[in-house]
Amino acid sequence: MYAYIVRRLLLAVPVLIGVSILVFSMVRFIPGDPARVIAGIQAPQSAVERVREEMLLDEPLHTQYFVYMGNLLQGDMGRSAFTRRPVALELYERFPNTLMLTVAAMAIATVLGMGAGIISATKRYSLFDNFVMLLALAGIAIPVFWLGLMMQLLFSVYLGWFPSSGMGSWQHLILPAFTLGLATTALITRITRSSMLDVLGQDYINTARAKGLVERVVVYKHALKNALIPVVTVMGLQFGILLGGAVLTESVFSWPGIGRLLVDSILTRDYPVVQGAVLVLALFFVLINLVVDIIYALLDPRITYGSQEGD
Repeated sequence: MYAYIVRRLLLAVPVLIGVSILVFSMVRFIPGDPARVIAGIQAPQSAVERVREEMLLDEPLHTQYFVYMGNLLQGDMGRSAFTRRPVALELYERFPNTLMLTVAAMAIATVLGMGAGIISATKRYSLFDNFVMLLALAGIAIPVFWLGLMMQLLFSVYLGWFPSSGMGSWQHLILPAFTLGLATTALITRITRSSMLDVLGQDYINTARAKGLVERVVVYKHALKNALIPVVTVMGLQFGILLGGAVLTESVFSWPGIGRLLVDSILTRDYPVVQGAVLVLALFFVLINLVVDIIYALLDPRITYGSQEGD
């Protein structure tokens, strides 16, 4: 297992290098002069040139990249062009907030999604099943930013139950977590229902029922464990997507996480922060996928590390 983990981590290196090249190039193709934005619209040309020289913007693109990667390999992610603070420190302060929001959203999606999916599968084609599938379809289709604004309008402005923005008490977490987790809730519901229906139709489930086992035991002890593998796949991928997809939610609710920092940095052409934030999110996405693969083997003994490597 340890050898498999090491090999997967080594395979992540070219992925992260590719991400760094893509992000490094894209941020430099954003229209506008970052040196002018950072120095200020009214700044003299000499100040603009000084900023350009400091950020190596007067050097060829490949030279800028190799200098950046050389510093990165030494643990130096650079300094923010605006705050002048180390990028690593900026991300260190913001990442726990994003992780808290993502975990809360994932917890909501898992509890509601799996619960609704299991009940829908056991009550197939019932009124409850049709209603849940309709909600799941709506949850996938509704844009996150629109949902966030509607949640603010209803629960903050009209009802006054929760704060509309910011971070402080646990009440500030409720609206952004539900907003971020709704689409994932809908997806987990659909996958859980589909997987449970497939498992409930297997011969060994019919055998368990024929032995006189209580339906609750058949569903939760025998069927659910075998139905979890595709659900875990979706949950793992969605957790990584939620980490990166928190950008809109954090912007709508003024949540001080990496997503909001990333948006602000793009608008101000703060290249070092943009590059650092994207690399950190990409790294966690790779690690989450590794964890999901390991959970596969724990859920299903038929899956081996050797067979995964050969696929």
